[in-house]
Amino acid sequence: MFYEAGSHRGKFYITPTRVAAFAILLVLSLVGVYPFIWMVLTSLRERNTIFNGPFIPTNFVFDAYPQAWQQTKFGAHFQNTIVIALFSLAGILFFSTAAGYAFAKLKFPFKRTIYVMLLSTMAMPAASLIIPLYLQVKSLGLLNSQSGLILVYVASMSPFSIFLMRSFFEVVPDELIEAARIDGSSEWGTFFRVALPLVKPGVATVVILQLLSIWNEFLYATVLVQDVAQKPLQPVIFNLVGQFNTNWPSLTAALTMAIIPVVLVYINMQKQFVAGLTQGALKG
Repeated sequence: MFYEAGSHRGKFYITPTRVAAFAILLVLSLVGVYPFIWMVLTSLRERNTIFNGPFIPTNFVFDAYPQAWQQTKFGAHFQNTIVIALFSLAGILFFSTAAGYAFAKLKFPFKRTIYVMLLSTMAMPAASLIIPLYLQVKSLGLLNSQSGLILVYVASMSPFSIFLMRSFFEVVPDELIEAARIDGSSEWGTFFRVALPLVKPGVATVVILQLLSIWNEFLYATVLVQDVAQKPLQPVIFNLVGQFNTNWPSLTAALTMAIIPVVLVYINMQKQFVAGLTQGALKG
């Protein structure tokens, strides 16, 4: 049994399978969005109603936002996070696109061996690398600086981005690359003018995924940067968690303000991101 719906362009059949699928997706969506809604509502409620008040506050108060801004010196650390994220993304995009193109379209000795070694680093947990990374950054004289943190982010996040960009460059027809070379284009010219414009969805995917990773990264930022003035947002926001008592409205207010840039980036790039998720899986 089914019901027919739609317009002159086509017909849409409401079947039990479609209804069940819609119900499952709706439940999953509610489960996924619940923590975000709880966080925003908690930042707008009175402190004594966090766990014993109604889900939707009876009185909306905005005192937590100026408190969180002052307690965390949000503006200064937000600027630190922006600087770290932009420079890290620039390095990740350069290395991931250039190396992804090389692994997909160029021939050089030990290419497969180097690629496998590069992918093997993705299997290493961040916690197992923190001590050697700390010693290496210290030996370079970059400990307790944003430059050292940026270097670690670029080095640790590039392998996955290279793996992702390689799959996108493999979709680019070899005929286009060969035609550019025959016309006298250099390899860098072919890369920038021919191949790179065709993998914009892949670049958008890397930007969103790595920006989210950099923005929320906590371990490296806490260990490698001890100077409070140099720290990004996440370690500073974590300081709002008390040992015996936590000001939940201030904490959730700081978290709400911190995720706004990532949400805005995703909203502006969601079409490229969705296209990138599908295009990178195709070959031919």
